[in-house]
Amino acid sequence: MKKDYRIALLPGDGIGPEIALEAVKVLRALERNAPFTFTIEEGDFGGGAYFKHGKSFPESTQALCDRSDAIIKGPIGLSFDESQKIPVDEQPERGALLPLRRRYNTFANFRPVYLPEELAHFSPLKPHVVHGGIDIMMIRELVGGLYFGKKEMGVNAAGKRYVDEHLEYDEDQIQAIMHVAFREAMGRKKVLHNVHKSNVLKSSVLWNEVLTEVARDYPEVTVKHIIVDAAATALVLNPRQFDVMVMENMFGDILSDLGGGILGSLGLMPSACVGPEKAYYEPSHGSAPDIAGKGIANPYSMIGSVALMLEKSFGLHNEARAVMHAMRKVFGKGITTADLRDPEGKAAIVKTADFGDMVIEALSK
Repeated sequence: MKKDYRIALLPGDGIGPEIALEAVKVLRALERNAPFTFTIEEGDFGGGAYFKHGKSFPESTQALCDRSDAIIKGPIGLSFDESQKIPVDEQPERGALLPLRRRYNTFANFRPVYLPEELAHFSPLKPHVVHGGIDIMMIRELVGGLYFGKKEMGVNAAGKRYVDEHLEYDEDQIQAIMHVAFREAMGRKKVLHNVHKSNVLKSSVLWNEVLTEVARDYPEVTVKHIIVDAAATALVLNPRQFDVMVMENMFGDILSDLGGGILGSLGLMPSACVGPEKAYYEPSHGSAPDIAGKGIANPYSMIGSVALMLEKSFGLHNEARAVMHAMRKVFGKGITTADLRDPEGKAAIVKTADFGDMVIEALSK
């Protein structure tokens, strides 16, 4: 009997449904003549879900995710004007994304900054800086820190508007993400860059103390400490010095977007959000409502997120590598999508569905 993997597909908003369709096409291509199948069920999630159900993460979608083995999530968010029609606490990031992370404690965010030779011309950095390619795994703690701390807005006794937001971590949260980072480093070059701001933030002081304790379990890994602002500079000047990087929530949010800039587009950055029992997979970019429905979105990050799901949730390592290799082959033919730079103006620009078809063709070979 074939193994059946149950997947909750949350297409999301904007370009989400378009790129989700290409991800499903790839999964269907993989299961042909394979010893496994994929049962894929769709659920509403994000801004569109609010207008349909009155909730950005409706109960029906929660139930779907609960009974699934893994979750594929498209980008969420509407235009500014449409977002203003949604109550603040139900706007997609607050009403859907953060509750999804809480529900499954997806504390470990993997964001690969991957630029093989076939993609090097997309980078805005000088050729000698990216020569030989870039292969960084950014590991971001995803359910703590400033984003999940207590939040308060109001008017104080002096009649002034104020905001009070708390950055909170405990040692268990830090230990959990450190073990993930050290294990990842052990499987790669055994070098871990620890990104922090301990010269200012006490949260980083605790972060570094816990890292030092966890490091004793991984004596083969060399730890290199770097202040977050210095890390931003170093990522642009010499990105190839990094292999695995670990950082707290907000630092990871910012630096991983910088990683997308190094590649030439967030359209080249898939991600995995992994918890103790379940994970969801999503492109790192936004929903791009300005180009929704035009069929020009880049599905690389969504298909790449499928590859991460195959690897991390299902243990299908060969299939994951095959998907990434197929996308490299497509770009290696001089193909590009509308979001990527083409400094010489020679690349053939293809639409969303065409790119997906080319990936499937490459997979078949």
